[in-house]
Amino acid sequence: MKTFEYDILSFPMTRKTSLADMQASLNAKGAEGWEVVSISSSEFANVGHTVFLKRETTTIGATA
Repeated sequence: MKTFEYDILSFPMTRKTSLADMQASLNAKGAEGWEVVSISSSEFANVGHTVFLKRETTTIGATA
């Protein structure tokens, strides 16, 4: 049975380079096997974006 672990990242949109920073961070997480499953954005008070990620875990002795 497949199992997953999850991570949540927050990206405040307060600087001009914020989108480039977000892209670099997500590319780094992708290189570690993480996959974006959802992004929540908020324009209210410049909150920014919250990104939800998952990746499959490796379970010793698991069968496919």
